[in-house]
Amino acid sequence: MTDYNERSLVDLVRRPIVTEKATTLLEDNKYVFEVTTKATKPEIKAAIEALFKVKVLKVNTLIPPRKKKRVGKYLGFKPLYKRAIVTLSQSDSITLFPDV
Repeated sequence: MTDYNERSLVDLVRRPIVTEKATTLLEDNKYVFEVTTKATKPEIKAAIEALFKVKVLKVNTLIPPRKKKRVGKYLGFKPLYKRAIVTLSQSDSITLFPDV
């Protein structure tokens, strides 16, 4: 396994995605993150393990289709992003909602 620079790995993961489908995946110990479009599966795995100190079993990625956005007569697209579904081992978990 190649060693990655931890400073560059931090920039790969942008934010956790909290939707209805993502919260149902939490029951299966799967977490959904928005990552940069250039990130690869081994880089995402190394970044999540370095950031949260957990053991990652599997990484699934997908790039959802772009949605059209209209402002007046001008037509454009929403920005492109990549989604990563990360499966953790049963003993690990990530606290997305810390107690305030």
